[in-house]
Amino acid sequence: MTAPALVWFRDDLRVSDHPALAAAARSGRPVLAAYVLDEKRERPLGGAARWWLAGSLEALAADLRVLGVSLVLRRGRADVEIAALARESGAAAVHWNRRYRQAAAALDDELAARLRCEGVAVEVHEGDLLFEPAAIRSGSGEPYQIFTPFWRACLAASPPARPVPGPKRLTAHTPALASATLAEWRLRPSAPDWAAGLRAAWTPGERAARRRLRRFLKRGLARYARERDYPAKAATSGLSPYLRWGEISPRQVWHAVAAEGVDAAFLRELGWREFAAHVLWRAPDLATTPLRPEYARFPWRSDARALTAWQRGRTGYPLIDAGMRELWSTGVMHNRVRMAAASFLVKHLLLPWQVGEAWFWDTLVDADHASNPLNWQWVAGCGIDAAPYFRIFNPVLQARKFDPDGAYIRRWVPKLASLSVREIHAPSAVPGYPPPVVDHASARQRALVALARLRH
Repeated sequence: MTAPALVWFRDDLRVSDHPALAAAARSGRPVLAAYVLDEKRERPLGGAARWWLAGSLEALAADLRVLGVSLVLRRGRADVEIAALARESGAAAVHWNRRYRQAAAALDDELAARLRCEGVAVEVHEGDLLFEPAAIRSGSGEPYQIFTPFWRACLAASPPARPVPGPKRLTAHTPALASATLAEWRLRPSAPDWAAGLRAAWTPGERAARRRLRRFLKRGLARYARERDYPAKAATSGLSPYLRWGEISPRQVWHAVAAEGVDAAFLRELGWREFAAHVLWRAPDLATTPLRPEYARFPWRSDARALTAWQRGRTGYPLIDAGMRELWSTGVMHNRVRMAAASFLVKHLLLPWQVGEAWFWDTLVDADHASNPLNWQWVAGCGIDAAPYFRIFNPVLQARKFDPDGAYIRRWVPKLASLSVREIHAPSAVPGYPPPVVDHASARQRALVALARLRH
């Protein structure tokens, strides 16, 4: 019996442009595919992410079955479980795609050393970023601290590698190994079932990602730069959760967009995702520790009532409330509204950005280890290349500018649907809708005073 090649899937839940799977297929060996739910050495997933993971693993298992192999599911420490699978199967080689978080990379290195000591070959592949962190450096050889020169360097570098075709057929390893079931993992909510909005909005999986990309190229790309800031317009790609879970690779998106004629605005968003991953590589505590050390002394408040109002979309500011309700229902929020909602938490309510990052981590289906905290640090003014803290969004003016006729607000805050365009952005008294939790002018002044205290 020929020893198999074990492919370890992580945040790369696809079969096309999957360098590890492609290499295992080329080896001519039977293929054993595995996923390990590791909640001991990884940041535990939020509720929305767990829901997405369940659907994504179902889709991946179905796609692998078409190719002729099963997906083995294990739960526990990933290094222990993968080593055990290698021994149980008599694997000759283990393949995986590189990860770009220091803790995860350390685990991978430990596991690789362990497997090699046991006589198992280990092959680590690149493919989940456009550019390796070591490849994009300033003229002095240092990592970039500012996004714009970073992105210029990316565009000046050799283009990302072409996507690797997926295998047409695989030979399965036999006999089958013991596998957990998704039902045992209870990734989806039972009672109460809060995921109805997620099911209505999303279909996880690689096939759905490809459909989403094709639709964006056909209907959204041409108007993306012009309309992307308007939350009522369907001008964004909707690819962020698929990229987060690796159901489509950034290389696939890059080359598909480039084939249509390079769209600078959209590719720049891919670049920001790339920048976040490169920052996380050298700042592993990105989700908890400000990149600007002085912000560790910022005089944040503690206000459970205000936090709850923000989380539930009951701040009394319609654009903020619409965004927070969209998030709770669908697991995403339009990017322009994300910025306004995040700014409201840290500057109007003066609550720590880490609290907001944790809430988004729990409620976003695209909650990413790098992008989520980097975006929060950007808004809070404590990150590298961040928005200045004194830039405080006026939520009413933001609503009038980016949702001028109130269509987005009417969709997500139906209590306000009957109001006129003049009234809807700053309603005075509407039965069942709360008054503003803070006054904008007063909150802005309080935030500026806090910033002055930090500086002195």
